[in-house]
Amino acid sequence: MPIRTVLHLDLDAFFCCVEELLNPALKGKAFAVGGSPNSRGVVSSCSYPARAFGVRSAMPMSQAVRLVPNLIIVNVKFGPYKDYSRRVMAIVGELTPMIEQISIDEAFFDVTGIQQPSHEIARNLQQRILDELGLPVSIGVATNKMVAKIATNRGKSTQMNGHTPRAIFVVPPGQEAAILSPLPVSDLWGIGEKTEKHLLQFGIHTIGQLAQQEPAFLRNQFGKHGEAMWHHANGRDTRPVETEQEVKSISSETTFSRDVTKPAVLESTLHELSATVARRLRAKDMQGLTVKLKLRWDDFTTFSRQISLTQPSSDETIIAQNAIGMLYQLWQDRRPIRLIGVGVNNLRESIHQMSLLDVPNKAESHSVKKLVDELQNKFGFSAIRRATDLKGKS
Repeated sequence: MPIRTVLHLDLDAFFCCVEELLNPALKGKAFAVGGSPNSRGVVSSCSYPARAFGVRSAMPMSQAVRLVPNLIIVNVKFGPYKDYSRRVMAIVGELTPMIEQISIDEAFFDVTGIQQPSHEIARNLQQRILDELGLPVSIGVATNKMVAKIATNRGKSTQMNGHTPRAIFVVPPGQEAAILSPLPVSDLWGIGEKTEKHLLQFGIHTIGQLAQQEPAFLRNQFGKHGEAMWHHANGRDTRPVETEQEVKSISSETTFSRDVTKPAVLESTLHELSATVARRLRAKDMQGLTVKLKLRWDDFTTFSRQISLTQPSSDETIIAQNAIGMLYQLWQDRRPIRLIGVGVNNLRESIHQMSLLDVPNKAESHSVKKLVDELQNKFGFSAIRRATDLKGKS
């Protein structure tokens, strides 16, 4: 039986590299893709010359401008990014159909059984994407997904020279635990800040130290997650490359340009976000059993709460009503809110049944809602509105 071989591909500074293809004058310049520094924009991606000054993704753009006063700011263009991402995955698809795309610029793919050394597969693929699309990529190679992802990150970290790294890092079979051993525990999947602090209390700083613990001890401290952590620390990950990703949740959120303290503004925003989520659910013929609310205060502290419905729904009114109820449970001190979001999870396929006891004016037909969705998608959200949405606006 052949040894499993998984590659992790990461497009280096993807948004920025696409922008350089669209505008070659940006090459070699310190620039960032994202929002305006005057409206709480954040850095979606930044060029490697900008990174040399400390600019990082997810950083507030205002902070990035303070680090680099002459920073060039470029607006996000999702159309070209999606097109280039699709073209990259098409090239990978010629190599293997076993592709799991996890984001617009990342994917796992399984090349087990291909009669070619894995480092040659990675090098040839990297060069072809550069030659045909002009995009640099870094690739990690290992016997499983987790170690391949860590290999990519390690390869990129060893080639930070102000240019796109175009790294390739191969973890030979049997060397997984040894290569992971000196790395910090935070490099493992599933270990966030809270879990890391818990581990540090026991003097566990590195993945190697975690691997040396007794599984029973970790299970006692962290439950089933502790046992999974031990397997991961020893370089084990049995998850397959999944060619079809199941949609687990649908959500929408917004960051306000100024902190909000007015209930009417928050309720209106929750209605709009709920309508967006409902349209996305109906487009996939899905319903959800759980509604989730996300809030971020002015100090960047983030809280969330969720509630289970009595039956699955894709109705924006039901979603909004439950989100607003949770808002007032979390927002009792009325502190300023920076971000608000609504999500629905525990998804399942829609069931559209109507009994003879259903009252027509009590619940709208699913097909009518989908027709409204189609008209709004084609002509804009304001093209057709519910009468209740116009209340008080005449």
